[in-house]
Amino acid sequence: MSQPSSIVGILREPTRTTESTESSALIVGAIAFVVAAPLGLLLFWGRDLAISGPDSLGMFIALGSALVALLAFVAGRLLLRRRFGPAPDDPDVEDAAATRSATGPRGAEAPRLHWFDVVALSVAHGVIAMLGWVALADVLDESFVDAPVYALPAALLFGVALALTAYVCFLSAVRMTPMLLSIVLAVFLVFGVLTAMLSSTDPHWWQMNLSALGMTDDVSALAFNLTLVVAGAIVTIVARYATAGLPVTTEKDRRGRDFVRYGLVLIGILLACVGIFPVDEFFLLHNTVASGMAVVYAVIVIGLPRFLPSMPRVFVILGWVYVGVIVVLGVFFATGYYNLTAVELVAGLLIFSWIILFLRNSGSVGARRVVAVTA
Repeated sequence: MSQPSSIVGILREPTRTTESTESSALIVGAIAFVVAAPLGLLLFWGRDLAISGPDSLGMFIALGSALVALLAFVAGRLLLRRRFGPAPDDPDVEDAAATRSATGPRGAEAPRLHWFDVVALSVAHGVIAMLGWVALADVLDESFVDAPVYALPAALLFGVALALTAYVCFLSAVRMTPMLLSIVLAVFLVFGVLTAMLSSTDPHWWQMNLSALGMTDDVSALAFNLTLVVAGAIVTIVARYATAGLPVTTEKDRRGRDFVRYGLVLIGILLACVGIFPVDEFFLLHNTVASGMAVVYAVIVIGLPRFLPSMPRVFVILGWVYVGVIVVLGVFFATGYYNLTAVELVAGLLIFSWIILFLRNSGSVGARRVVAVTA
């Protein structure tokens, strides 16, 4: 029997243990470096590069990291698929796997993601990596004003950045849990919306509404609309894994869980439609899906004690407070105290923070069920 620490053992079972998973991530990072560093040397040879901006080292790292992040995440999920097999079609089997993943017992399987889940999450990782390196390059450019980067160190930095990206995204793929999924959703939303705000060619976009970021033909509109579409896809993933581990003892419990699950899926679909149908081209449809998302959210939150009696009481009360705050914001807008952008920003922050907290609280409920069963 091969030892987990040996190279042959790692290649045979790259995700069997924590040690082999870390070693596999290091190997993936090393492969990225070996490929990227020589490629960087060919691209940069004979010229000096700026730290950020067009045709800069930061731009090359950002674009390369986006591709590497996507490939590393897909590779990690394919390795898990080879180990555990394809995602089951039986919802009860899927629920059991998700429960084990949420609780994290010894030998727990990773969450089973379908191909469309992997596509959405790999794109999210690629966008996060790209925007993260762009932001870091801008900060360094402000710290080292007009400093050139020579070809050889630029190639090495290019290789190291892509290797680090591959390492992190591979680990994210093989260790994907509902808790980590909530972090990915939060980071992706923050990075995407902030990028759209900072890159907008209209400095007074906020005087109209948040959807004005998606109306122009520049990169800010692409960033904003793409963020909403991918975030909507991630919310549909959250809907499945946030409800999979919840206790279901009666048919009424199952109906309540399914209602919340499909309600969250509907929120994700409506969110994606907000990005697919810009407000300047599809005014009525855009406003309808945006308003529908808020209505579905309110119905889920208000009826949560009836749909999911096992959810913590504190979390239920927090959801009611969120709905109350959104109603107050609507009154402020109607009276002219707040503009629509402020209302949309705060309401959006509340809704998505609630979804993330729901994912975490449902995970704790699933863990409580497992502990009760195994005690």
